[in-house]
Amino acid sequence: MSNPTLLRCAAVSALATSLAACAGTGGSAGVQSAGAVTFQQIRNATIKLEYAGTTFLVDPMLARKGAFPGFQGTYNSHLRNPLVELPLPLSEVVKADAIVVTHTHDDHWDDAAKQSLRKDMPIFTQNEDDAQSIRKDGFTDVRVLDGNTVFRGTRLRKTAGVHGTDQMMMVAPLAKRMGTVSGVVFEREGYKSVYVAGDTVWNGDVESAIKQFRPDVIILNTGYARVLGFEGSIIMGKEDLYRAYQLAPKATVVGIHMEALNHLMQTRKDLREHIVEKNMDPQRVLVPEDGQSYRF
Repeated sequence: MSNPTLLRCAAVSALATSLAACAGTGGSAGVQSAGAVTFQQIRNATIKLEYAGTTFLVDPMLARKGAFPGFQGTYNSHLRNPLVELPLPLSEVVKADAIVVTHTHDDHWDDAAKQSLRKDMPIFTQNEDDAQSIRKDGFTDVRVLDGNTVFRGTRLRKTAGVHGTDQMMMVAPLAKRMGTVSGVVFEREGYKSVYVAGDTVWNGDVESAIKQFRPDVIILNTGYARVLGFEGSIIMGKEDLYRAYQLAPKATVVGIHMEALNHLMQTRKDLREHIVEKNMDPQRVLVPEDGQSYRF
């Protein structure tokens, strides 16, 4: 076996060891400890953050496997979404203190979430249009994020993004369909700051958020979702994972939003191979399986 091959195998082994060491024991929120932030990948863009004793459920897509059609005009639209089941019982997933909805596309806020979540659950949205839409579904405590939003001592800061390339945004029907999207930064003194970028491509908004907030943990939607007739993706991919790794050399970068929808074209395997190829530190670039937890 050649030296490059040996090095590659060692890197893969280190990545697997790092993932296993970081994995939690399951459950909805992980173990509390002073200063700890617990992240859990649920499925797709749906995650849980236990932050200073408060559990936030972000972008809940809670449908059973195959519950709704593939997205028209995208790759593999003949497949029904979601492609996989939830990794935990629904009763566990919905245990949370508040919800964050970065935008209201079906894979971030679906009918199953509307039916399963308590109607008095605090829900944070990016703007008043999304808030009004969610209120129409019977939810009574819907709040719009602004620069001063604080919930139980944790500050939530909305960030901007664009759900597609410049070329896509020049096509009015597609730009309308992609709509307005957002991310959010979680901050509290004594705790790791966490930036959830949301459904955006890598652009100046993402770079500005990383430079401004200097997050300790960066969570990127890296499934590289494709629409027919266009180059590029409507969200990030493996190259963007590397960009974040380079731009924030002290941050842990997490890739999510993969393998659960018809139009997602990059897999966890793709990202893990890219981590090895780019000689990224596997201890600070994570690609979680559904249900997997980390504590920062």
